[in-house]
Amino acid sequence: MNPRLQQLQPYPFQKLRELFAGITPDAGLSAINLSIGEPKHPTPAFIKQALSDALGGLANYPVTQGSDALREAIADWAQRRYGVELDPATEVLPVNGSREALFAFAQAVIDQTRHVKRILSPNPFYQIYEGAAILAGAKPYFLNTEPANGYRMDFSLVPEDMWETVQMVYVCSPGNPTGKVMSLDDWREVFALADAHDFIIAADECYSEIYFEEDAPPLGALTAAKQLGRDFSRLVVFNSLSKRSNVPGLRSGFVAGDAAVIKQFLLYRTYHGSAMNPAVQAASAAAWADEAHVIDNRRQYREKFAAVMPMLKNSLEFDAPDAAFYLWARVPGGDDTGFARELFRKKHVTVLPGSYLAREAKGVNPGQGFIRIALVDNLAPCQEAARRIVDFVKAA
Repeated sequence: MNPRLQQLQPYPFQKLRELFAGITPDAGLSAINLSIGEPKHPTPAFIKQALSDALGGLANYPVTQGSDALREAIADWAQRRYGVELDPATEVLPVNGSREALFAFAQAVIDQTRHVKRILSPNPFYQIYEGAAILAGAKPYFLNTEPANGYRMDFSLVPEDMWETVQMVYVCSPGNPTGKVMSLDDWREVFALADAHDFIIAADECYSEIYFEEDAPPLGALTAAKQLGRDFSRLVVFNSLSKRSNVPGLRSGFVAGDAAVIKQFLLYRTYHGSAMNPAVQAASAAAWADEAHVIDNRRQYREKFAAVMPMLKNSLEFDAPDAAFYLWARVPGGDDTGFARELFRKKHVTVLPGSYLAREAKGVNPGQGFIRIALVDNLAPCQEAARRIVDFVKAA
């Protein structure tokens, strides 16, 4: 077996199951799970209809590059959303969800002939970044994103002599779990570093369509590149329909950006066997072409944040996120695992300990003392969970 598999850590939700082992929560309380970023809003009917209507295509092998119709739908959406012109033939590639692509991308990018190989990542982070780095033979290097630095990746902390070993940098904006959105100055810095040190930027933007002001969408990497007067060299953006359109089971997303990099990634994927199901392609094209359901989706999240944050403000310490659907909250006493365990035991509410989403770097685990609350359920369960959390904290 590949010895690198032994370097992988258990996934956060496996750790959570182990944390809750042997616990029987109050049977008089309904279970409310706010630990996983799985949208629970209904999937729009027109997406399901488009999927059903295209089932006749199952008799054909799909093309790894995806259909012209899907790539054009994605490029059209990017033009409306980001104000950029993408060539559907060379700068857009459908993928089976951003998770699959974020992992596979590192396997295609990392140059195995180099003695030392590093991938930079925010910390806390989406654990796929770490696993992708390890299995690609690279060393993850974590940059702590904390309240003290405004949850930004502080690239000044990277030793100067390390940059020559960096082949890729994962960035996540809006951030998981903090909801932090990168500014134009942040993008200017990372673009300049990529140019100076010749690494590729993998920009995870799967939460980009969950935000709070309809006329103020989060700045995306493609828009930032355009505003800074540069092309998409060394930049590949990852996005997904899972959160935007409430279809996590569809497993549909895209990568876009540097045509030369995408050409090589397509070559990798041709051998990897990761072509998208034709019916999924048809449903995806329909989803990217419609914005009304996304606007309503954002409305529902706004209502939940407006209801829940005032309820929790005197019990947990948190900043309102810039975007996404998480509250990243500091718990009283600083014991995130103990807080999550006892909240589950006494109130039947599941949240994720922040330390499970981070690694120790610079002598600290920047997730320690925090919990991630995913406001993915409907309004009433989220309000009920907030009431239980307030009661739990008061009784502690």
